[in-house]
Amino acid sequence: MHTDTEGCLRAVQSKDARFDGWFFTAVLTTRIYCRPSCPVVPPKPANMRFYPSAAAAQQAGFRACKRCRPDASPGSPQWDERADLVARAMRLIADGVVDREGVPGLAGRLGYSTRQIERQLLAELGAGPLALARAQRAQTARLLVETSGLPMAEVAFAAGFASIRTFNETVREVFALSPTELRQRARPGPRAAVPGTLALRLPFRQPLNPDNLFGHLAATAVPGVEEWRDGAYRRTLRLPYGHGIVALSPRPDHIDCRLALTDLRDLAGAIARCRRMLDLDADPEAVDGLLRADPQLAPLVDKAPGRRVPRTADADEFALRAVLGQQVSTAAARTHAGRLVRAHGDEIDDPGGGLTHLFPSVDALAHLDPESLAMPRTRRATLTGVIAALAAGTLQLGVGSDREEARAQLAALPGIGPWTVECVAMRALGDPDAFLPTDLGLRRAAAGLGLPATPAALIRHSARWRPWRAYAVQYLWATDDHPINHLPTN
Repeated sequence: MHTDTEGCLRAVQSKDARFDGWFFTAVLTTRIYCRPSCPVVPPKPANMRFYPSAAAAQQAGFRACKRCRPDASPGSPQWDERADLVARAMRLIADGVVDREGVPGLAGRLGYSTRQIERQLLAELGAGPLALARAQRAQTARLLVETSGLPMAEVAFAAGFASIRTFNETVREVFALSPTELRQRARPGPRAAVPGTLALRLPFRQPLNPDNLFGHLAATAVPGVEEWRDGAYRRTLRLPYGHGIVALSPRPDHIDCRLALTDLRDLAGAIARCRRMLDLDADPEAVDGLLRADPQLAPLVDKAPGRRVPRTADADEFALRAVLGQQVSTAAARTHAGRLVRAHGDEIDDPGGGLTHLFPSVDALAHLDPESLAMPRTRRATLTGVIAALAAGTLQLGVGSDREEARAQLAALPGIGPWTVECVAMRALGDPDAFLPTDLGLRRAAAGLGLPATPAALIRHSARWRPWRAYAVQYLWATDDHPINHLPTN
C-alpha cells in the first residue's frame, strides 16, 4: 500500500487506525516515523515519505515516534492472508528463525537461496531479513525494558542481541533514547502479580468479537494443557529454548497477555504464536465488508462483526488433535487428547493454576504403542501415520510451510479426509480461505439461512466469499448454540 501516495495521505490525515501496520509514515523534517493513526498534527504532504515496514524506515535513518509507538502497532494482515515466499518468510522471521538459525536457516526452511530471499524481501519491504529481524529485536528489547526489572545485560541477550554494545546502539538509533531512559519514561501500566511474569498488551484492529474466539479455545481445551480461569484463556507453550505459560484476556482495545517463560529468548516467538492463535493481525473491515455483500451472511456480520478464526499455538499439536477429534464429540476429543498428554507430555509447574503438562512432542510420540489408545483401530493407524510423517519431515506444517503442498501431504496419508485437511489448513496453517463444505454444523447452518446445503453447491456459492471463507465458516457456526460460540462466564 505504501506506493499509493494518495491513499496513504488520506489515511494519515484522517488518523485511520485501520491502516496501522499496513505502512509507516516518515517525516523528513523531524526524522521520525509514525503509524498512520499518530495523534500529532499531520505534517505537510511534501515532508512525508511512506515505507512498507518499520525496518525500511529505520534503514532510511528515521527513528520511532515516542508518541504513537509505531513498533507496537498490529502486524500487516498480508502475512497471514498471503501464501507466497515473502509472506512465508515474514511469518518465520516473526517466529524468531533468523535469530536462531540466521539467514541460511531461513533460506533452508523456505527452499530458496539466500540471495533470492534477500532480493524479494528488499523489493517488497525495503529491507532484507537481517534488518527485519533487527527491527523485531528492537521491539522485543523495548518490551523487556519497559515491562520487566531485568538488568540491561540480561535484556540485551534475551532480545537476541549478540552484544550489549549492539543492544545500546540499536535502542538509541531506533528510539532516540538509551535503554535506561526508555525504562525511566515507560508509561505506568498493569504489572503482573506473579514474579517472573511479563504483562503485555497485544493490539488488534477493531472490531474484535471475542465470543467465538475464546469460546472455541476454552470449549476444546485439553485438560492439563489449556484452561479457562479467572476470565483468561491459559495454556502451556513448547518453545525453542524452553517452555512457557500464557494467560490471554480480551479487553475492549487490546488483549491482556501475561507470559511466564523459562527462557526470555523465547519472548518474540511466544508473542508471535499468541497473535497467530488469536488471529490478531486480521483486517476485519476487509473481511466483513466482503461477506456483507452476500444477503444471507449480511445479518450475521451486522449482528456480531469482527469474528476471528481461532487458530493454534502449535501446528503439529493441532494436526494430532484434529485426528483425535475425527467423528467424535468435542468432549470425547478432549478426553482422548487428555489421556495422550498425561501419558506422554512433559510435566510443568503452574503455581496457582491448573496446567500440568506440555502437549507431547512428535519425538515423544514416535514410539507410541497404538494398542494403548482407546479408539477404533483405523483412527489409531491414522494417528500413528501422522506422527510418523511429522517425525520424518514428509509432513511439514510450520508457519513457513507452503499451504498447498501441506494440504497434498496431509491428503496422501491414510485416514485423512477433506474435512481434516481443511480443518488443519484453517487452524494450523492459518489459511484464511480454508473451507469445510462437508462439516455437518456448517451444512445445517447453511440450510437454515437458505444457502445451498449440499457440499458441491455450497462450494460453488462460497466462491463469492473468497479469500475469506474461513471467516464465513465462523459466522455460520455461530448460528448454533454450541459452547464454542460463547465467551465463558466462569
